[in-house]
Parts: sequence; structure tokens; C-alpha cells
Amino acid sequence: MEPDGHGDVMEPGSNGRLACTKHHGAGNDFLVVIDLEDRVHLDVNQVRAVCDRRFGVGADGLIRVLDGRDGAALSMELTNADGSGAEMSGNGMRCLAQAAVEAGIVRPLEFSVWTPVGVRRVDYRPAGRSGSGQAWVDMGVPLLGPDEDPPAAGRRSRRVDMGNPHLVVLVSEPKGDEVDETGRWLYELNGRQRNIEMISVLEGGTAIGLRVWERGVGETEACGTGSTAAAAAAHSWGLVGRSVDVHNPGGTLGVELSDDGARLGGPVRKVAAVVIDLGEIVEAARP
Repeated sequence: MEPDGHGDVMEPGSNGRLACTKHHGAGNDFLVVIDLEDRVHLDVNQVRAVCDRRFGVGADGLIRVLDGRDGAALSMELTNADGSGAEMSGNGMRCLAQAAVEAGIVRPLEFSVWTPVGVRRVDYRPAGRSGSGQAWVDMGVPLLGPDEDPPAAGRRSRRVDMGNPHLVVLVSEPKGDEVDETGRWLYELNGRQRNIEMISVLEGGTAIGLRVWERGVGETEACGTGSTAAAAAAHSWGLVGRSVDVHNPGGTLGVELSDDGARLGGPVRKVAAVVIDLGEIVEAARP
């Protein structure tokens, strides 16, 4: 059975063919499957295989676009690259928006998407060249926890809940080796699996430099919920204002904070349309 254009596999758990598109927001990349009839049910091994960057297509996660719930136009189901579930992704939501608009199942500019942490509004605007766009997402209200006591890794740090858990750590300059070592250690400290954002304040408090260790993925080029959590924590410390640019390794995201919640915005790009033979890709998967 050939894919019908909406990303269906033959049947749940089958080794059929999967049609999807690949998108990225500031280098945070996702495979997006439009599955309005809820017919695509991949197991952990299949998700790991397609997201593997050496043996598969490669992505930070896989998103299923489902029919809407609770009055929303669409619903989002996000699975991390390791096959674990995720509650929310700001960049993933922006990629979903581009995929849904290009597939013609919603129209720009604004529509709503159900997520496990609530209904979120997204504003997607196609850009001048094909496959490019700008998207802003309602991220909800960042819930600020207390500063860590003692400070994580000896540095000022604060917990932030974006529907998924974050620990924001203030450093002089976020570096890759430090994220790989300290970020990985903090990620698993005391059995907590949380996203770790290592940030520095730049440009007189108008920008933040960020590197992130994400649950279920590792270090990524960008993180939408992490950028929002970082902005909220830095604002609570009096280091930045309500509008801040967050420089991720893969690009810059804008965060706007208000009493009603936060918004995340930035570019989104379609990379490719892909048809995956699930049987072959699982067979070729990492041993």
C-alpha cells in the first residue's frame, strides 16, 4: 500500500512506507507526519531508527499531526529521538505549523494546536522563498521554581516549568564541552531528567547566549521551550527585559514575556519530503 499523501503507514506497527516532511527551526529538526486519521503508530525502535543521524534520516524528534481536540484545529504528538514521549516543543510546534500549512490542512495566519500541556496558538507566515517561513507560538506561562540551593555546579541556577522541566544555569560563556560534561551530569542528578540550559547574558541585557542538553536527545542546535525558560529565569534575576533575543548555536529565537504568558518566534525551514521504508531502515539501524 502506497502512502496516501498524509504520512500513513500500512497499519500500526507494520513495516510499511512512511511519508513525512523534514523541517527545522534554528537547527532543531523534526520529521513531521500528517496523520489526521490516527493510523500511524510507530514503536520505539522505529522512531529511533528514522531519527538516527548515521543510520537513519536524522532528526531531534518525530511529530504526528492529528485531528484537533478541545476546540483546536490540530493536535501534536511529539516523540524524542530516543523513542521517549515529550510534552511540548516550541520549535517542533513551529515546524508542525509549516508542515500543516504547506499540506493545506490549515490556513495561515493563526490557528490553534492541542498539546499535552494545553492548547497553544501559532502564527505562521510564509516567507519570500519556497520552504521558508516565520512562526510565533504561544508558549504558556513559565512557572518559576526556586533557585537551586546549593547552586547547580556552583553557579546560579533556577528551575522553570514550561510544561516540561528545565534547569537554567548562569555561566560566563556556554561552551560545548561544558554542556556535554556538566549538562549531562545535571540532567541526571538525583534521578531527575530535565532539560539543562547553560546561558550567559549578552549585549547589555538585550540578548542571551544559550546551549542546551535536551531530554531524550542530548545537545541540540536550539530549544524553543529552553529559550523561553532561559528568558524567564534571566528576567526573574533582573538581567534582561521582557523582550530578548536568545542566540542558540543553530540560530536566534525571539522571546516575548508578559503577565499572560510567553511567545516564541523565529524562522522555520522545510528541508525535504521523505518516504521511508520502515522495514529497511529498522534493518539498517544502529546495532
